[in-house]
Order: sequence, then C-alpha cells, then structure tokens
Amino acid sequence: MTSCQNKVCNPFYGEQPEQWVTEKVSAKVKEVLAEMQLTDDVLRQDMTVFEQNIERGLKKDTHPDSIVKCFITYVQDLPNGSETGKYLALDLGGTNFRVLLVDLAPGKCDLTSDIYSTPVELQTGTGIALFDHIAASLADFIKNHGLENEFLDLGFTFSFPLLQKGLRSGTLVKWTKGYNIPEMIGEDVVKWLREAIERRGDVKINVCAILNDTTGTLMSCAWKNPKCRIGMIVGTGHNACYLEKQSNAEMFDEPDLGSGKVIINLEAAALGDDGALDFLRTDIDREVDAESPNPGKQINEKLISGMFLGEVVRKYTLKFIKSGDMFGGKHDDVFSQRGIIQTSFISNIESDQTGHFDYCKQILAQIGITDASEQDMIDLRYICQLVSTRSAYLCAADASVLIKRIGEPDVVVGIDGSVYKFHPLFRRIMKEKMKDLLDPSFKFDLMLSEDGSGRGAALVAAMAAMRAA
Repeated sequence: MTSCQNKVCNPFYGEQPEQWVTEKVSAKVKEVLAEMQLTDDVLRQDMTVFEQNIERGLKKDTHPDSIVKCFITYVQDLPNGSETGKYLALDLGGTNFRVLLVDLAPGKCDLTSDIYSTPVELQTGTGIALFDHIAASLADFIKNHGLENEFLDLGFTFSFPLLQKGLRSGTLVKWTKGYNIPEMIGEDVVKWLREAIERRGDVKINVCAILNDTTGTLMSCAWKNPKCRIGMIVGTGHNACYLEKQSNAEMFDEPDLGSGKVIINLEAAALGDDGALDFLRTDIDREVDAESPNPGKQINEKLISGMFLGEVVRKYTLKFIKSGDMFGGKHDDVFSQRGIIQTSFISNIESDQTGHFDYCKQILAQIGITDASEQDMIDLRYICQLVSTRSAYLCAADASVLIKRIGEPDVVVGIDGSVYKFHPLFRRIMKEKMKDLLDPSFKFDLMLSEDGSGRGAALVAAMAAMRAA
C-alpha cells in the first residue's frame, strides 16, 4: 500500500496548522508505517468486499456460509417519540452489566441505573450460575428502587453474536469478550433469563425484547433524530446495524407490521475472516491476530476496535526499538509486555497539542520510561495517529457502504463506544473520509449515542409492549 496523496491521509490534518511535526518524524518510522496508510482506492476495495458480504448474508442460499451474517433483529419500527411508560433494561456485554429503569414520555427519557459486576468465574462457569447471578441483581435493583409492586417489561441488550428467531428469542452463536460457557452455545438466552427469574419467584418482570448494542445505539439515536438509520459500535469491540428493506432480507420470516423495513445486525466484526481483507493487513496485524484469544476470527474488529489498537501500537514500537530507531534501542523489556499500551493511552497521547508532550510524558512515566527524547515522543505519537486513523478510515468505509445501501438523501449514523467517544480526532477523521468516499449527493452526519444500550433496549421493549397491548 502506498501513501495517499490527499490531505486527509495526513493524520495531523485539521488538528494544527503547523507541518513541522510530520517533517520531524524519523525517516525509518515513516518508511515502515507507510503500510498503515490506506488510499481511497484501497478503501473502495474494502467497501466492495463489505457490500458483497452483506449481499451474501441477506440471501437464503448464501447466508449459511456467509462471513458477515446479517442477522435479522425483528425490530421493524424506529421510535417516533410517542413511547411512554416505565421499562427495565438489562445491558450485558462485558465484565460488568447494568440494570436500568427508563421512564419514557414524549420528548423525555429519564434513566436510573446500577452497575453489577460479573465475576470471572461466572464468565467461564455454567449458564445457570451466570443467569442466577443476573436474576439476583435484577431483584436487588427492584428492591433498592422500590419497584416490588410493579409489573415491568424488560428489554435485554445482549452484546454477543446472536441469531434471533423473533423479538423475544435469540440463540447464542458464540461467546466473545472473555466469556466461555460452552453449554450455552446454540441456546436461547431469553429462555435462560426467564427461567432464572422464575426460579427466584420474587420479581414481576416480562422479558419482551432482546437486541444487541448496535440496535440499541440505532434506536436511542433515532429517538432523538428521526434521520438515524445506522447504528455503529467503535469501542472495545466493533459492529454495525442498519435499516434494510424487508424484501432484501430473505431470512426475515415474520409478517410486515407496516414499515416494510427491518433492522439488520451485521456482525461486521467478522468481515475478513475468510481472508478477504488480507490485502490491507500488515505483518504486525497478523502477529496481533495470532496472539489473540481467537486467531483468524473477528478480523475487521482487530483492525478497528479498542481491544487491539494498543497492541498494534506496542508491536510497532517494539519493532523500532529492536531496530535501534526508537528509545536508543532500550526499553524492549517494557514494550514486550502484552497489554502494556492501553487504547486509552492512544487517545491521551493524541490529545497533546502539536509540539507538546505532556500526556505522552505522563503515560511513558506510568509504564516506567522517563528518559524518552522528543524524537521518541514524536515518533510514538505518529504511530498512534496512524493506527487510530486507519481505524477511523475503515469505519468510514463501512458507514459509506450502508449509507449507499439505504439510498436516502440524508442519513444520520449513530455511534457508541469508547474509541469514538474519547479519541480527540476520530469523528473528524471519519467524517472527512466519508466525504471522500461518498457522492456529494449523499448528506450525512455522525451522532454520538447517549446510553444506547440502556435507552435503546427500553425503547424496543416499549414498542413491543405497546404493540401487544
């Protein structure tokens, strides 16, 4: 891959007018990292691969073997602001989970939430133990908030790959994010949650909808902006969903309730698991993949998400240390430690004003390095910026494909996740690149989701409950 010539390829573009920083990056660092810079031609190749995979995932005859699964969510409507009532939301997707009470009224959404931990032994134990713990936490929440006498509908955000068989039924395809409970693969997680609640017998909860975090993001943003048609996660993980015509979604098997549309959960993290993205992967990417818990899987996610960006930065830095091009060839012991560079470090390093290295010095001191030269910090920042810029470019490519599929003249993309939320330049870089990749006739905007996993789950539950009433 060659360096692109347009202005947005420069990761310092739009931040400060000075160009001296890029000029001061070590020649060797620039030379090696040229492989990280994605041209518009390469990004359009990525878009073609993504589009082809979506088509395969939507069609009955190719869906079983498709990499991008395009799972049907059975959510046919977007919120219109008329949703009312109190609803519970359960958000499970990591080492912690949340229980929320969401009070909806026209133009109003009040949230009350508590966070509960999921001990490591439960993440790799039995299904009964995990869901009994979740049910106990639900009961604790209800008691603490004086809801014992209320019958509440619940929306369940389950942020793991899920094959839905309806709005109230979802079969676990595989675990991610450190969870590993083999007996639950192929099981209906809603059934497990209902049975755990029934075993207790002390709470009145109706689990009326299951969704993943991308759908929640889309629903939450659509409640605020009716132009929202796409939900995307750019955080620890990566995924996207969008509103598709039911006629194109051949796996959809329920009656049309009037919208003619349905939200598709792409499971976009798996793009490239068949080797289709090898043209933009580097040797460092392959090393990170090989050392991950799931080699050869979730390739797109490993190029984009916060779980892996820090490792890419670490490995490039270690490479330059070993070649004597950074840190005087020292500190390879530090950069040999997996996980030593957290993705939050990247955002902080890039938050320094051009020519200043306050955050960079703090982070290096935190990992035991106090003798870095200005050149080292310039080069480290450059590595960080190329890694995060590539992530933003790939997100821009994915979003551009979905905007073109939807075909509406003005679309909002709702986005949640720590990388998008906290990186100082991610939104700007992503938006500028989308302008390069899309025809000017397409208008779009990017919208930060506010608690999509909670508000979105409650909105889906509200719409399901109101329809059933």
